[in-house]
Amino acid sequence: MIPEFEPLREDEIQVILQSPVYVAILIAGADGKIDKSERKEAIEIARNKQSRSREQLADFYKLVGEQFEDNFNRLIDELPSGTDARIEAISTELRKLNFILPKIEKNFAVKYHASLKDLAKKIAEASGGVLGYLSVSYEESKLMELKMIKELG
Repeated sequence: MIPEFEPLREDEIQVILQSPVYVAILIAGADGKIDKSERKEAIEIARNKQSRSREQLADFYKLVGEQFEDNFNRLIDELPSGTDARIEAISTELRKLNFILPKIEKNFAVKYHASLKDLAKKIAEASGGVLGYLSVSYEESKLMELKMIKELG
């Protein structure tokens, strides 16, 4: 168990653990489809997070990484197939963090939020572009700031 999660209920911990998967699906599917290369890139970026994340988040990303691919594939199947409906469903899940993050140690919560935004940016940059130009699509750019999650003041 990650010490910062002690004040949380089990369902709240699950929201925190699933959020990187939701972010990956949100950005990878921003253009309306999630193809095999985007799935592969999202999974690879999440794996890299395990070894390259901030020290305080290393244990968290190891835990997330153990189930990331299975959760990614399962949630793609469970979420609505229509782009707008999928974005709304994911946004609803990510908004739950606005009630959960204030319950945990602030430094961890701030780093966690920044890490989700970094994950979104890396997936957006990896999933598009022509010869390295315009590598972030308009749809991705609207979503990658994760505005549905409030900044922790």
